[in-house]
Amino acid sequence: MLFDETWCEPCFLFEMARRSWVRMKILVVNCGSSSLKYQLFDMDSQTCLARGGVERVGTAEAFIVHRPNGADKIRRDVDAADHEQAMKYVFEALVDPKVGVISGLSEISAIGHRVVHGGEK
Repeated sequence: MLFDETWCEPCFLFEMARRSWVRMKILVVNCGSSSLKYQLFDMDSQTCLARGGVERVGTAEAFIVHRPNGADKIRRDVDAADHEQAMKYVFEALVDPKVGVISGLSEISAIGHRVVHGGEK
């Protein structure tokens, strides 16, 4: 039973949010000056589905490392002139038919980005 008169409206809304939350896949991104690191979490199973990063962004030596959960890491050279291009390689790795962990980007419910505040000066 999803909802009946015994549920108060706030309780019902909280339960619906909770049920949505457990089906979420959340991508967490951490950009540095020349790197972009990521982890994709499945909130239902509370596991990290994949992790990796693009290193040396903006140089001719840029490469991506992608490690699906429980598998060996994959490393390949990429042409990542900036962080936007680096993010495209991350998305490609996540949906790759051979090493990806999701079938499409629509499976990602949210993206979080780590921001470091330099403090008051």
